[in-house]
Amino acid sequence: MIIKEGNSTLAIRIQKGEDLIESLKIACKNYGIESAVISSGIGMFEKTELANFDGEQYISKIFDKIAEVISLQGNISSNENDGEAVIHLHGSIGSEDYQVFGGHIMNATVFNCEIFIEKLHNITLLRKKEPGGLNGLFPT
Repeated sequence: MIIKEGNSTLAIRIQKGEDLIESLKIACKNYGIESAVISSGIGMFEKTELANFDGEQYISKIFDKIAEVISLQGNISSNENDGEAVIHLHGSIGSEDYQVFGGHIMNATVFNCEIFIEKLHNITLLRKKEPGGLNGLFPT
């Protein structure tokens, strides 16, 4: 992973074979990020796990072929229980036959990926478990 930090921005290149979520958690730890917006991401994934919430639980599907990242955005918050970074990503991928699949990005193995993270100042984002099973966002 290659990272360059600007005033409030991280430009990140995640490299072939690296784990998307783990790489972002490492970047958060190394750069002291607790609350941020993942403003954009492009590239390709070797393997992608997408999920959609059916009102009770996440139903996931694994795509085990190289796919183009068409969109990727989300936020970074802290888990209310242990303070660990919570990476919340949504996005879409395109297959070699031009089909598009989207949803919550549970994880991905990267082929190549370029991500921009915008740090938030004077805003704390917390994730708390809600009665319906979702981890809700609570800005403070």
